[in-house]
Amino acid sequence: MSKQAQWIVGLNAVASALEHDAEHVREVLLEAGGKNPRIVEIEGNARRLGIDVRRVAGQALDGVAGGVRHQGAAARYAAARTWDEHELPALIEAANGRALVLVLDGVQDPHNLGACLRSAAAAGATAVVFPKDKAVQVNATVRKTSAGAADTLPIFSVTNLSRTLRDLQKAGVWIYGFAGEAEASLYALDLKGNVALVMGSEGDGLRRLTRENCDQLVKIPMPGEFESLNVSVATGIALFEAVRQRQ
Repeated sequence: MSKQAQWIVGLNAVASALEHDAEHVREVLLEAGGKNPRIVEIEGNARRLGIDVRRVAGQALDGVAGGVRHQGAAARYAAARTWDEHELPALIEAANGRALVLVLDGVQDPHNLGACLRSAAAAGATAVVFPKDKAVQVNATVRKTSAGAADTLPIFSVTNLSRTLRDLQKAGVWIYGFAGEAEASLYALDLKGNVALVMGSEGDGLRRLTRENCDQLVKIPMPGEFESLNVSVATGIALFEAVRQRQ
């Protein structure tokens, strides 16, 4: 477990950090002269929480945002814990037979990753897993798009995704990989126990070794003209089918 200081930017991301994880917010920077009601609200919330607030020039915000659109707000953030992949089995055990794990096999777009994390948090997912190589990692854009989910979910960036899938199986998790050519339908599955939902990358879908380590390949039925969905949309559909069944 480790902590590191970093900047999060954007109105939603900063507001969410103040609401859900204020103890890790070190200071808030807001654009000087900004009269946006959201900025005023963020400033008031931060001051009530005893967090330092500074009004700065737009150029200063540009510097910490790293090219991400900051909307006049940024926060220096000592991120919550970074998870080690060896901690995943304990999370599965603690879920008492109802673990819901989202696995993303090589998602490249930070906006897609952020949207997937937001859906996972809303669905009460146990963990999110993705590979360290050939996949986007959690960055400022991901944090902004996830609206805070990137810093509240247990997220595992793993060295060997196939090995992690095998470890999940050993922990009693049934692994469903999503592929358009699969025969089985999402809506025919029993998703009430320990399950992992594996989504592929935007262009190529699931890699060969990932497919081989899934217990079953399944699809989201699409009677319309299109044959595929954006990965973040498909992730939301799959996660909330699990939520529906578990309710």
